[in-house]
Amino acid sequence: MNSTQLANARATTIPGTGTIDMKLEVVVIPVSDIDRAKRFYQGLNWRLDADLISGDGSRVVQLTPPGSPCSIHLRQRNHDAPGGVSAGTWLIVSDLEAARAELSGRGVDVSAVFHFETGRTGPVPGPDPAGRSYSSFASFSDPDGNSWLLQEIKTRLPGRGLSNDVATLIDLLRETEMRHGQYEPTAPKHHWSEWYAGYMIARERGGSQDQAASDAAARLEGGRA
Repeated sequence: MNSTQLANARATTIPGTGTIDMKLEVVVIPVSDIDRAKRFYQGLNWRLDADLISGDGSRVVQLTPPGSPCSIHLRQRNHDAPGGVSAGTWLIVSDLEAARAELSGRGVDVSAVFHFETGRTGPVPGPDPAGRSYSSFASFSDPDGNSWLLQEIKTRLPGRGLSNDVATLIDLLRETEMRHGQYEPTAPKHHWSEWYAGYMIARERGGSQDQAASDAAARLEGGRA
């Protein structure tokens, strides 16, 4: 490939302005023994986020490697079951309809929006009636049949990253400001952003307010030792 061809190839991979963020957040791992797999990954010090029955009636165990923005879902392998929406890799979006429109505009055959309801088998057409985060989906596949699941998250659960919701982020910033105000009178000289960053990351990862304050102080003071 000559330099002109290489430049053109690179240019086609650069997203245009207005591209919808699609965060790679969950990879589904099929396992033969879900409890054994759970013990294995917890033994690696991976954080256990959830162990629950999902809307389609299957058990889902979610774990996250230390410091990773991407998690795994353990799903019981069933060789007799056809592929479905529970398989594949998850992309998180804040506006599901906008993401669908962008994919369709790029020639992708993306499904209609669907959700799950307790007591009903399989996906139910339409978005979650209550408009809840984590509850509305769409899917598409690549030419080889590899499936992708879009999940809409507008407001995150505690410990699952910074929210896309402005009001929630404002609350976290105000909380950080208050806790920094309690720490600052006895702290070594520093810029507020150094402490804010440590505190907010700790809260993002699910730490309590006291633990986050302790982590932020230890990071700041340790860096100045």
